[in-house]
Amino acid sequence: MTISTVPPDRNLPISSMRYDPRAQVETKADSLDLAAAFRMLRRRMVMIIAITVILMAPAAMMISGMKPVYQAWARLIIHQPLAKSLGVEDKSSSSDLLDAKSETERLLSRSIAERVVRELRLNLRPEFNPALREVTFFESIRTKLRGLFDPRKPAEPVRDGIDAVIPEFYRALGVWHEDKSDVVQVSFTTNDPQLAAAVPNRVISIYLDERKGSVRSRLDAAEKWIVQRISEQKARADTAREAARSYQESMDVISKEDAQDERLKSLIELTGREGKIEETRVEVKAVISTLEAADSASVAVQNIALPDDITSKQRDLHAQEDDLARLLELYDGNAEAVVDLRGKIEKSRADLSFATKQYLQTMRAKLAALDHEAAAVQSILDVAHEKRARDALVQTELTRLQRISDKEQTALEKLEDQRRDLADKAKLPGAELEVLSPASVPLAAQGRGRLFYLVSALLAAISAAVTAAFVMEMWDRSIRSFDQIAGMARTIPAGLIPRLARRENPKTIFGQVRVPMFDEAIRTVILTLKQSNGGKLPNSIVVTSAHSGEGKSLIARSLAIELAAAAIPVLLVDGDLRRGELESYFKSGLRQGLNEFLNGHADIRDVVDHHPSGIDFIPSGKFSLQRRVRSNGLAEIIEMAGAAGRIVIFDSAPVLASTDTVLLTALAEKTLVVVRWGKTSRRAVEFGLQQMKSPRNSEIIVAINRVNPEKHALYNFSDSELFSRSLMKYYNFKE
Repeated sequence: MTISTVPPDRNLPISSMRYDPRAQVETKADSLDLAAAFRMLRRRMVMIIAITVILMAPAAMMISGMKPVYQAWARLIIHQPLAKSLGVEDKSSSSDLLDAKSETERLLSRSIAERVVRELRLNLRPEFNPALREVTFFESIRTKLRGLFDPRKPAEPVRDGIDAVIPEFYRALGVWHEDKSDVVQVSFTTNDPQLAAAVPNRVISIYLDERKGSVRSRLDAAEKWIVQRISEQKARADTAREAARSYQESMDVISKEDAQDERLKSLIELTGREGKIEETRVEVKAVISTLEAADSASVAVQNIALPDDITSKQRDLHAQEDDLARLLELYDGNAEAVVDLRGKIEKSRADLSFATKQYLQTMRAKLAALDHEAAAVQSILDVAHEKRARDALVQTELTRLQRISDKEQTALEKLEDQRRDLADKAKLPGAELEVLSPASVPLAAQGRGRLFYLVSALLAAISAAVTAAFVMEMWDRSIRSFDQIAGMARTIPAGLIPRLARRENPKTIFGQVRVPMFDEAIRTVILTLKQSNGGKLPNSIVVTSAHSGEGKSLIARSLAIELAAAAIPVLLVDGDLRRGELESYFKSGLRQGLNEFLNGHADIRDVVDHHPSGIDFIPSGKFSLQRRVRSNGLAEIIEMAGAAGRIVIFDSAPVLASTDTVLLTALAEKTLVVVRWGKTSRRAVEFGLQQMKSPRNSEIIVAINRVNPEKHALYNFSDSELFSRSLMKYYNFKE
């Protein structure tokens, strides 16, 4: 883009020229553009440094307050006392290792922690006692913020108490066991290396004492219980033994062995005697039945055993009968010898019958005696059997009572054995420790040094700042180049206007202070206005913006001054009827202005003031006048100025804040929209242009104001080279 001065003759024809910026130049390819990223970092360097400093300030304070941390640890294995496993019969089912998890919890018990705190006086160290610490700035802020949401006042920690020390102690203490082994590790982290080594060793020592005391108290309780059980069991055993003895005495029970022998002898004798009697009875009854059933005594005596006298008589009878048979063979029946012999036979038969009857009576008497004896023996046997049954019941009951007595005695003996076992166990320690490595004083601090944390914090702060810069860059929708508004229809770029420094206060613009780059930019705007109007300057120009504070009044004054310097008559009108400020720059002294003219309170000659710089000026007047009588008053001013050969420049209100600007742009030949570099958003510009859309304003001229030359040169826009270092050096040298 070429910067040139305005020719003296504003009506000199110039060929029309258009500003055709390129499309968006910022790279948006798939690959990372390192050059664009580097330029972004340079643009946001101040913000990155500020964020880094803000983040590093508290981090540096915290790191500077850090103290070296030392950690010491001890490794140990906890066994059961070896003597406890000596009496175990099944060696394979027993183990000399205690449960590592349970012992780990015992090492973390509250009683051990309290003893360590008291013995090592940790409650007197600010590291572990929050009541002794000084309240830091961040802590006070956090307390105040917490008080906003929680009105309850937190309780003040007790300086001499250990309730607040115990949590800090547990944070520094570490007790754990390895999963694949039974090794238990005890560690402690603190700022004092001597204390770091003392705490694990002291924890182990107190653990042994606590373990022994715990086992001893358990054994005492068990022994007290078992002694009471022994006393009760002894009473039960004595009662059972006395019951068996009393029963034996009351029932006159002899010893089991003697009673059995005596009963056997008696039963054998009685049974044998009964058998013999029964056998004799059977024989006697057989004899009696035979003798009673036989018809002839001679026949009966042949089938049974008889006494010798009867047997001899029976033989004699048989011999006489044989002799009779022989005599009958020799003699007849009437022979004397036959008759005598028959007489003898009859006598012998009578004697045999008489002897047999006497024997039968004897057998009957014997049978009666045997029956009486059998009844007596049976009675004795019944009594013996009854006594045997009774003795069996008595012996069974006695055996039951003796068994109960033996059972109670056995239980008593077991309790006695348990009591002796407890007494033996009380002499053993609760656990045996195999300390693999005791805690020793650490020679070096734990973790990294302050420099490492400082560098890490610096890198983290820089990363956060760079991330914030990228986020701000992505959220930035403000206009910084005409490349960003190239897609907007009906716009003509009028150039980039650099910002003025503090020493270049706009109030001194009528004085001797001149800014060459700013003047060249104003001339470029004038040239654009002339080229867009067919080669001559428009008769009326409206200078506006989307929002207030974008520098439209400065541009309007600068245009008027530049035209007046070129000997071109200019009428500058403060068209902001509510917040006009041009009066403070021109100091015209007029008490009436555009508001009075539009309301019919003043004539046009009463509101125009001529400034020594050659500019005619109309102030805005009183802001309280809102009713408009002359609706065509602005058009009259334009016609009056045109008739006088003046160019009217309206410093109007922002287009998005006043409808007067929309009406004014419809009357003027050209509209100049001022956009503030890095502040005005593209959306605001588009909406403002849409508001000013009219047949007369077919094309609207846009100027970007308050451009930061150094930052603008860091962007990759097509007009970034407009404020290159060489060009800025040229203007500085020229100045």
